[in-house]
Amino acid sequence: GPCRALKTRGNTPKYGLIFHSTFIGRAAAKNKGRISRYLANKCTIASRIDCFSEVPTSVFGDKLREQVEERLAFYETGEPPRKNLDVMKEAVVEAREVVAEVRKKQEKKEKKRKKREKRRLEALAAAAEDMENSVLETQ
Repeated sequence: GPCRALKTRGNTPKYGLIFHSTFIGRAAAKNKGRISRYLANKCTIASRIDCFSEVPTSVFGDKLREQVEERLAFYETGEPPRKNLDVMKEAVVEAREVVAEVRKKQEKKEKKRKKREKRRLEALAAAAEDMENSVLETQ
């Protein structure tokens, strides 16, 4: 691993786990290192987003994946990829919509749960009252 390379002052290893990704397999030999680094950077960003998101969504992951696809295409065809800022702005807008939708569903569930709880308590109260009444009648 990298530690051995540092001790022996040899070359640090060029490829690790990410090298086995299908993205890398699709790249031309001369671009494998470049796309490996690109993919590693996108993975880092994805993990940071996951860490700091209150509501998990796949929006950012999908956008980051599209960026890797576009970068691969760029190496093959020269077709320029979209600007990162534009892609991320798009992702933020979409993620907000998804999060709003998720929160709405959560609130609906919570309202239902509270309603059920209220009905249960009312039923218990009514049953307790019935019991008290029947006890009083037998006295």
